Amino acid sequence: MTQNMVLPKPYRVLDIIQETDLEYTFRVQTNEQVEHGQFFQVSLPKIGEAPISVSAIDDGSVELTIRSVGKVTNELFRLAAGDSLFMRGPYGNSFPLHEFRGKDLVIIAGGTGVSPIRSTVKYFYRHPDELQSLHLIVGFKNKNSILFREDLKNFATRFHTIYTLDDEKEPGFEKGLVTEHVSKIPFSDFGDYNVVIVGPPVMMHFTALECMKHGASEDRMWLSFERRMSCGVGKCGHCKVDSTYICLDGPVFNYTVAKWLLD
Repeated sequence: MTQNMVLPKPYRVLDIIQETDLEYTFRVQTNEQVEHGQFFQVSLPKIGEAPISVSAIDDGSVELTIRSVGKVTNELFRLAAGDSLFMRGPYGNSFPLHEFRGKDLVIIAGGTGVSPIRSTVKYFYRHPDELQSLHLIVGFKNKNSILFREDLKNFATRFHTIYTLDDEKEPGFEKGLVTEHVSKIPFSDFGDYNVVIVGPPVMMHFTALECMKHGASEDRMWLSFERRMSCGVGKCGHCKVDSTYICLDGPVFNYTVAKWLLD
């Protein structure tokens, strides 16, 4: 019997961690094989569904960091540990970790764009010998929107980190947009390297331009985004840009392709 690829299944919520007033991380029990950068379609019966990036991968569970922005996510926030939510997936491609190993890696993320890159950074935090170096720039709007504070502290002990707030001061954080700190990345000192950029489209656009201004090659940059995704399987067309389906061909793209998909 052929499996229905858009039929969600129930999964048990193991824990719910409040990150900010608007974001919660749900740790969900699953034995699905998940790659770094993929996403699930998360749903509640009779309410609806939404695409949610995987923010951490562990044996027997994944973490999904969800922002309360609408009917589906508001209802998800009513759940408690032990309840079930529905998911289908994982969908999409993933960050090419095989391309990153043995090289220098730069990761730049803004706002909720930290969620899709978190599992990758956590992987290399556990396996630091697989990289030459990791330079991490993470930016948030203000101190009330900071995600994964404990992780950020841990990452700072092992990697080159710059954490920044758009227009506020906070211990451990610099001030300014992430683009203002790209000049601190020593691209000229790198041998073979890759750059990952995740955030709102306008942030990714200008961050990529700033990286190239300071010596980065566009074919070594990777962007990830979930543009207007709805079905996750290329049937509804909501995420289609020209001939590209973000949900099927992405959400991770090399910049040589991604530059034509950005608004």
